[in-house]
Amino acid sequence: MSEVLTPPFTDNEAEQLNDITLCAQAVDGNIEALTQLVKKHQQWIYNVALRLVLSPNDAEDLAQEAWVRIVTRLAQFQGKSAFRTWAYRIVVNLFLDSKKRTLEQRITSFSDYGKDLDSLSLEPLSLPAELTPYRDLIVEDAKIGCMLGMLLCLNREQRVVYVLGEIFEAPSSLAAEILDVTPAAFRKRLERARRDLISFMNEKCGLLNKANPCRCQKKTQAFIKAGWVDPQNLKFTADHVARLKQVAPVRSQTLCQLTDHDYADLFREHPILDGPDFASRLKDLICDPLLRNTFGLN
Repeated sequence: MSEVLTPPFTDNEAEQLNDITLCAQAVDGNIEALTQLVKKHQQWIYNVALRLVLSPNDAEDLAQEAWVRIVTRLAQFQGKSAFRTWAYRIVVNLFLDSKKRTLEQRITSFSDYGKDLDSLSLEPLSLPAELTPYRDLIVEDAKIGCMLGMLLCLNREQRVVYVLGEIFEAPSSLAAEILDVTPAAFRKRLERARRDLISFMNEKCGLLNKANPCRCQKKTQAFIKAGWVDPQNLKFTADHVARLKQVAPVRSQTLCQLTDHDYADLFREHPILDGPDFASRLKDLICDPLLRNTFGLN
């Protein structure tokens, strides 16, 4: 059974103070403190990036660039907010300011995405004998990829607020601080993102609205044919170590009784991937004397 993790924005004063201490030590040239700080947050930052851009390769690029910015600006962190708030603000701003990646250019709206899904047939999943034991994982990979595609239909601001506030359950005050907006503005954006996403799922997805014919196990074969899923190289299920904290089971499959939380739970159930070891990569770079000044370390 997978390890169950608490979302990254749970308040813990002792951990926040520890981050500030590690940051100060890192700026003073303590490589081990820097490594510990990056290791502590790298998995969450990668998984936030993955839900923003869908492609694991793009998520790795985004997270790595974010870590370079975080490390090179450590001396600018003054401890006026929690380190995680400061670091995630860098991640979010980098994402919002970057050019659209390949999948963002391909999946541009709920309307177009719905047409793409409708064009893919419902059919039984047929796998070679050697892959049959992995049927459930392959279907799960297809489901997660399809749902992350739904997130790409949100505009970038909506996507950020949904990922922070709904999937990773950041309190509105904290998420608003990360985005440099008021809590009221954050809640308004989150409500708009929820509305658009739920409307699409109600119309197209069979996970909660059983009136819809679309079923993950019946779409997976078409996803494979279209190149959306590679059963030999799973993107989202082959290397996970944990899931978010347990979510309440769906109480009813009747559409009129579903709540916003029922839809968000489907996204929270996605596995938390290990992601790359950015701490080791950065340590190798920083241990090069020629690069220490570049990273702002003594």
